[in-house]
Amino acid sequence: MPAWLLILIVGVLLLIFGVAVEAAKFLIWLGIIVLVVSLIIGLLGRGRRTTV
Repeated sequence: MPAWLLILIVGVLLLIFGVAVEAAKFLIWLGIIVLVVSLIIGLLGRGRRTTV
């Protein structure tokens, strides 16, 4: 499983159970940021491979 998905799942579970709500919000945002960065890196890597 990708790291961003694990971070999001843990954050959502913490939010649902009401435990450490601020930490859960932080984990959700962190998961979203990691997802976006990995998508950008993946697209840039694929673009470089096709142009070479």
